[in-house]
Formats: sequence, structure tokens, C-alpha cells
Amino acid sequence: MGKGRVLIIAGSDSGGGAGIQADIKAVTMTGGYAMTAITAITVQNTLGVFDVHPIPIKTVTDQIKVVLEDIGADTIKTGMLGTVEIVEAIAKSFADYAPNIPKIIDPVMIAKGGHSLLENRAIDAVKSILVPNAALLTPNAPEAQALTGTTVETLDGQRRAAEKILKMGAKAVLVKGGHIEGATFTDLLATEYDETFFDAVRINTTSTHGTGCTLASAISSYLAQGQGLKDAVANAREYVFKAIETAKGFGHGHGPLNHNWNLQG
Repeated sequence: MGKGRVLIIAGSDSGGGAGIQADIKAVTMTGGYAMTAITAITVQNTLGVFDVHPIPIKTVTDQIKVVLEDIGADTIKTGMLGTVEIVEAIAKSFADYAPNIPKIIDPVMIAKGGHSLLENRAIDAVKSILVPNAALLTPNAPEAQALTGTTVETLDGQRRAAEKILKMGAKAVLVKGGHIEGATFTDLLATEYDETFFDAVRINTTSTHGTGCTLASAISSYLAQGQGLKDAVANAREYVFKAIETAKGFGHGHGPLNHNWNLQG
């Protein structure tokens, strides 16, 4: 069994629904211990992202260095990275300080309100230097399409994209189906050995801000505690769906999940 230590490398969401804030809540509520290396400060609420202030690269990599040298980590989860320079610096930090720690890469590209969170030219850097070292990649359908050039509008598209991502070097990929139209959708977990299909009925709600961050962090937490990949994905999905179902309806746009539903009666 792992110790549950998760180092999260991502941006801050001032509205608390996504990013580092959602990551910390998800890891904590699923029994893990969250540590952070913050890549950017966003000016953000449920209505959108109004400004982004990148953190100096040395500050980002120093956060990674000092946390790993002292506390260590059982998994590392990345979220919003933003620029080529940050992607390259983080990849070097992985090589220097965490070559054997499993990396869960959530290739965050666009905020719920439509604001770009990853430069177009940084997508190639993610593909070339982060994907090959990923224990698990967790793209939604548009992100999988951007990474592979494959149209991802059906389950077959998810499978074709997964094949390409595995060929890039990822050990496993979870191609999420929530952006694909329909009353039901499927999340596809693929490895070089098999495929696992997780079906779900779509919940009619606007409280979905931070869903991807939350899911990837919950998976990272369960993996860090020693669960197998399929169990970690299944348990993380259950946690996220309950967090969506019990959301409080905060804000006037895409509201946050109810991350601490498991503490409430």
C-alpha cells in the first residue's frame, strides 16, 4: 500500500471549483495527502477566466524539488501548465527528482467557459515529453482529438484516439466521453493489454466546473494509496458523480462540485 502522497502541479482557481483548489479537495476527501506546485494564478469564477498570471518557472520547479526531497510522493498529477516553457521545465524536474514516481497527466487545454489554458504550441510539447512518461493520461474528447488528430465524437473515436496515445508511450489512457452528445456516455480506460468501459447516465446540471481536475486527482489519490488502476478509476468516478449530484448550485455560471459530500449527512 502506498502512503497516499499526491504532488499536484497545476494552476490556482480563485473560484475554488477547478484547478489546485479542486485537486486538494478531491485528494483530501478520498483519503490522500495533497501537496502542490502552483503554475499560475487565475482570476476566475463560475462565469469564466478573466486573467491568468503565470508563476516564474524557477518558482514552479523549486516547489517540485523541495516537496519531493523532503516529503516525497506516491503519485504526481499535472493539470494546467500553460506554456511550452513550463512543460519543458516540469519534464526536466521529473527526470531530475521523480523518474520513478507514476505521473497522472490531465492535459488541461480549455476552461469550462472557453478560455484557453494551454498554448497551441505547447500541445506538441505535452505530446512529445509528457505523454511518453505518463502512467495515465486523462483527456476529454476535445483534448484527445487535439493530441491525436483523430475525430472523437463516438466511442469508436475514443478507441482510435486511445490507440494513438498508447503508441505515443503512455502506459494507460482514460478517454472521457462527457463531451460527446447523448443521454448516456462512456469513459474508456485503455492499456496495451485491454480496454475497460465505464458507462454512465448524463446528469442534467450546470454544476460541472472542475469535473476533469477532480476526477484525475481522485484517481491519483486512490493510486497513491495502493489501489489498482481499474479500481482507482471506478472509485474516483463514483466520488465525482456523487459530487455532481449533490452540488450546491453556487455561482451564476458553471458551478462547482460538492467535493465534501462524504462528510455530509
